[in-house]
Amino acid sequence: MDEASDLVVATQSALAQLSALLVQYSFSVVGAILLLVLGWLAAGLLSRWALRGLSRVRGFDATLAQFFANIIRYVILVLVVVMVLGQFGVQTASVLAALGAIGLAVGLALQGTLQNIAAGIMLLVLRPFRVGETIETGSVSGTIVDVGLFATELRTPDGVYRLAPNSTLWNVPITNYSRLKTRRNEISVSIGADDDVGRTQAKLLALAARDKRVLKDPAPMAYMAEFDPGGAKFTLRYWTNSGDWWDAGRDLTKEIKLAFDKRPERAIPDPQVDSRDVSGESGPPAPHGADEPSNART
Repeated sequence: MDEASDLVVATQSALAQLSALLVQYSFSVVGAILLLVLGWLAAGLLSRWALRGLSRVRGFDATLAQFFANIIRYVILVLVVVMVLGQFGVQTASVLAALGAIGLAVGLALQGTLQNIAAGIMLLVLRPFRVGETIETGSVSGTIVDVGLFATELRTPDGVYRLAPNSTLWNVPITNYSRLKTRRNEISVSIGADDDVGRTQAKLLALAARDKRVLKDPAPMAYMAEFDPGGAKFTLRYWTNSGDWWDAGRDLTKEIKLAFDKRPERAIPDPQVDSRDVSGESGPPAPHGADEPSNART
């Protein structure tokens, strides 16, 4: 009888403890579910608010706005998970320490990727180039197709797709041929020692004035750049809109050759056609579908 009584008492005690645990943890489970639901809703709401707010900022890149909105969302979700674990008596300090260690390990493993992300953020914020602009670096040249957080897509002058990691574009000087509205070009022409200098200068200016793509302000100018006993070299300097720079240069070179072929002096455009923009850099890559510039005698 005593053993049976002890078993009944033990069973009743166990059931009482189990009931107390169920009551205690049921509230914890309900609270955890509520935290997860509210945290999920808050994360989505704040993420959308951030996205809308950043999208209203003039000039702020859409990719960068989405990136920051996602960062806000994931940070809130991580905090919610830590709070839920705290509901069940888990030491949140140890959880945060573990998350920090995991983050450090992932950061070391993805060092190159994180470097590209950091470079992508700087490129999207400072905007040294935009979609549709033609750029050139030490190893990459082409027209920008898309700027992402990890890499930038380009189309080369001969129609080839190129993907450049952002870190390779951020750490080198970038020449942007499309950013400024106007560009300068120069065409050199050689004449003989007996050719009329004034007539050559007037002819060059007339050809430039006849081309509607050549800007009147700054006005084109033609001047003698070099001379020696065998002849002289004239330079025609003019400005065009950036979009007309390539076509205007090729067309004017052809017009100068044809015009001087009809002259008794037979002045010949110099074999080395020197084309430069406002910064003194060489000309941009050829447009899509166009041939590369040639230094052959015209």
